[in-house]
Amino acid sequence: MSRFLDPAESSKPYKDPTPLPADVPKVKELGVTSAPLKSAAFFLGAYCKDYNEDFMLCKAENPDPAHCLKEGRRVTRCAQDLITKLRENCLAEFEKHWNCLEYNNQEYYHCRKDERVLNKCVFEKLGLVKTIPGTPEGKTPIHEVKNPVYTGVQK
Repeated sequence: MSRFLDPAESSKPYKDPTPLPADVPKVKELGVTSAPLKSAAFFLGAYCKDYNEDFMLCKAENPDPAHCLKEGRRVTRCAQDLITKLRENCLAEFEKHWNCLEYNNQEYYHCRKDERVLNKCVFEKLGLVKTIPGTPEGKTPIHEVKNPVYTGVQK
């Protein structure tokens, strides 16, 4: 039978068997689950667009994962910056939206009401607008439709 061994109680500290090279910049992980990431996804796309494009170009240039570590770290730092700004400026709205996503199987259509409040806060305080790539010109984006066909309860 196995049991949980707390690493903090270990007599030997953990040593990473494959540490990153010294020339790769250190960066902390985001520390959020999938729901906050999905809640902030469109804002992350707009806010970190340049870093994301650099990373994708690097990946297209060379499929070796080690080749693009620096670009990946820049994307992570940018995402950290935005998540921090969301927490500082729109914490209640952000938490309400991502909790809704968490409890509704990550489905946006259940959480449109909370999403509108978050979008308004992010626009007012950070100047970011949610845009969905590929939305047809002249058509109301799905997240702005007042009475959508798809709702939380289907009849």
